[in-house]
Amino acid sequence: MTSGASPHLFLVDGSGFIFRAFHALPALTRSDGTPVNAVLGFSNMLLKLLTDQEVDHLVVVFDHSRASFRHDLYPDYKANRNATPEELIPQFSLIREACTAFNVPSIEKEGFEADDLIATLAKQACAEGFEVTLVSSDKDLMQLISARVNMWDPIKNRLLGEDAVREKFGVGPAQVVDVQALVGDSSDNIPGVPGIGIKTASQLIQEFGHLDALLERVAEIPQPKRRQSLIDHREDALLSRKLATLEQEVPLDASLSDYKRRPFPAPDLEAFILKNEFKTLFARLRSVGALAEGEVKGSFSGGVQKLETKHQEITTLEALEKWLKDVRRAGSLALFMDHLIQKDFFSFELQGLSLACGDAQSAYIPFKGTSPKVTLFEAAPSDEKGLSMGDVLTYLKPLLEEASLLKIAHDAKLFLQYAHTQGVDPVWVEDTLVMSYCLDGAKHDHTLEALSVIHLGQELEKNAPTTAHTVMRLYAHLSLRLFEEKSLTLYKSMDHPLVAILAAMEEAGVRLDVSQMQALSTDFAVRLEVLEKEIHDLAGKTFNVASSQQLAEVLFKEHGLATGKKGKTGAFSTSADELERLSSEGSVLAEKVLVWRQLAKLKSTYTDALIGQVHPKSGRIHSRFSMTSTSTGRLASSQPNLQNIPIRTQEGRKIRQAFIPEEGYTLVCLDYSQIELRLLAHMAEIPSLRDAFLRGEDIHARTASDVFHVPLDQMTSEIRRRAKAINFGIIYGISAFGLSRQLGIPQSEASAYIKAYYKKYPGIIAFMERIKEEARVHGFVKTLMGRKCFITGIKDANPTRRAFAERQAINAPLQGSAADLIKKAMIKAHAALPELCADAKLILQVHDELVFEVPKDEAHRVGTALKEVMEKVSVLAVPLVVDLGMGQTWDDAHG
Repeated sequence: MTSGASPHLFLVDGSGFIFRAFHALPALTRSDGTPVNAVLGFSNMLLKLLTDQEVDHLVVVFDHSRASFRHDLYPDYKANRNATPEELIPQFSLIREACTAFNVPSIEKEGFEADDLIATLAKQACAEGFEVTLVSSDKDLMQLISARVNMWDPIKNRLLGEDAVREKFGVGPAQVVDVQALVGDSSDNIPGVPGIGIKTASQLIQEFGHLDALLERVAEIPQPKRRQSLIDHREDALLSRKLATLEQEVPLDASLSDYKRRPFPAPDLEAFILKNEFKTLFARLRSVGALAEGEVKGSFSGGVQKLETKHQEITTLEALEKWLKDVRRAGSLALFMDHLIQKDFFSFELQGLSLACGDAQSAYIPFKGTSPKVTLFEAAPSDEKGLSMGDVLTYLKPLLEEASLLKIAHDAKLFLQYAHTQGVDPVWVEDTLVMSYCLDGAKHDHTLEALSVIHLGQELEKNAPTTAHTVMRLYAHLSLRLFEEKSLTLYKSMDHPLVAILAAMEEAGVRLDVSQMQALSTDFAVRLEVLEKEIHDLAGKTFNVASSQQLAEVLFKEHGLATGKKGKTGAFSTSADELERLSSEGSVLAEKVLVWRQLAKLKSTYTDALIGQVHPKSGRIHSRFSMTSTSTGRLASSQPNLQNIPIRTQEGRKIRQAFIPEEGYTLVCLDYSQIELRLLAHMAEIPSLRDAFLRGEDIHARTASDVFHVPLDQMTSEIRRRAKAINFGIIYGISAFGLSRQLGIPQSEASAYIKAYYKKYPGIIAFMERIKEEARVHGFVKTLMGRKCFITGIKDANPTRRAFAERQAINAPLQGSAADLIKKAMIKAHAALPELCADAKLILQVHDELVFEVPKDEAHRVGTALKEVMEKVSVLAVPLVVDLGMGQTWDDAHG
């Protein structure tokens, strides 16, 4: 990064550092309750930069709290940004204090963004003969890269020059803003030109040279739709270029000499550390010599002690064999896969293995043929050392498959899947990721880096050779906590066994009829074109239906429809709620837009996306299922999300019809019926609801009869529908307003329904109050199996946030208990399958439903047996009922 001949200015994107630190570290507070995770993360990153690099000039650049000149150009600039997290707001001033404590100058200026100041300082520095490094991950700064200006991405640990700009944008730095003008930027709400992505934009700019030439010669573009879009959105493109272009002439008073590197001021650092209680930072400052042993007396006198470990690098099979003998004597082995890259579901690359055994022995095995990632400040290695991955696994396989030897990993599911691709089937692998989640739920992140800070009081260098030793230490700490906090049974009987089951379920995947999905996508495209034409005809003009701004103009200005809510930007909302309101008031245009949006989402999210998710080797979709992502213990599906495919709409059913079994097999679906209502009857001890479930009655008809005083033999479908809405709404703490919108009735009538419901079932009110008080006292509520669901904001002074937290608290024991029951069902079913039918396998979990792929001639027998297994996973005051369905598509299996 440094040439040594010229002065070198580091321009640090302070705002980028702040937000990266805030989201990377778990919630941390001082003893007085002040949040400081972003302050600690910012300080660590700043210290790393100062100690790792030869910095002679440095300045941290911050965004000013007030709006910039771009808001004057375009009031909706950055209008879609979420509000700053409340926990971050008090940390901004502390981060400025951190700069002072480290003796690092900082700068900000009203009316301008940090990027503009960075652009101005970079230009000034180049003019004065400096080399410049921009320390940021912000792509907007790439327009500044030149022969004297490079960019260091601290997230990717990568130096970016002009080649990197061409790799990302397809053009050189001088043309970046022209590409951005066409593409726009959703994160900053810069409009761009609809229908033009980065690939098309770069091709156009390469062909025409720059944006102005492109707009002048737009008639030469052969594609009619693209040409028309550029004509219609000419002004948007020009505005977008203005918004994307960084100002390089910001009036600044400071001289570059003001940014010369200064020594650490020990007294200021001492005061800053003591104030914010940063013991780990103190240890790092001592280790780099920024604070002497005699400094920072009192409460930090001992600092953070590192456990001395015996570590070796293993580069021969003889050394590996010798080291593994120590593993057998210790009886335990922790593993960490270094620099793991999963290219696709069945293809992994890793640089090496970090291993640990016993209390203080660790080893690192570099794999031959995988060069380490070289940082900007290191030279590439000239010689290759290490062992072949195949040889290492040959030696490890007996240990990994030995049931009497304890293995420990962080994210054991991923480790199991990697091992399976190598022909190894590990047994008894404990998981510190799952252990941590079992204890603390959504209270904090469960990354290895976060857990090292929280539980061991140490920063963890990512992909360090001794990382497995950290895993080993975490296992010891978390095991003790599981025992002390009476969560060991939950982990051992539910969460830990589920890891291997989820790994197998993901590996099995689900088959997709690609041709049917392609046909459906084509059908959706045709319908969208027809809808778009109808919308344009109704509007009396052509406009971008996907643009909220243009739609609002058509609806409210040109058609004069009654305005409703305003969004954060002050513009009138075109949300689904508002469109439904307008539709109910007779607007055919709003109704058509609603249908268009729903269909467009189905096409982009499912019919188009799912086709690309089919693995070329297996011909199946291998979704990821996380058991450590939600606050209630529910599993979360991703890559792709198969849990949100609509089931009640005709289009959603057509999508499910494309999910099919292998030839000769049948899909068997088992779905818990009204599980959360049954849990409510059990946990709230409601006699009439329990009685209805015990008798096998229609629970919604029973509720309607009890609340509305209508005999069961005179029940209408409308009255039952209203009772059903109340039953399910109560679980989620529905308000009178919400119920009125759902049923299309006056709010007063909805309020009367809810009051009548609670009057009939007073036990529910008592249950809710008990749960809310439990959340206020402990900060969490528990499921039937003892899982803690942490509730944030339950004591918030803001009534809206407090009410939201109270609704979460009411729902969490029900949703969490339902999640625990389906997990128990997965474990019981997995255990039963080998005897029932060795060829049957679990392929999908969708909240209260399990989907199995079973040989056709065995489907009825296996399905019936699994139904019985699932209905007996737990004994409640009401029976558990499972609906069984079978078919040649996922939709058919639901009947």
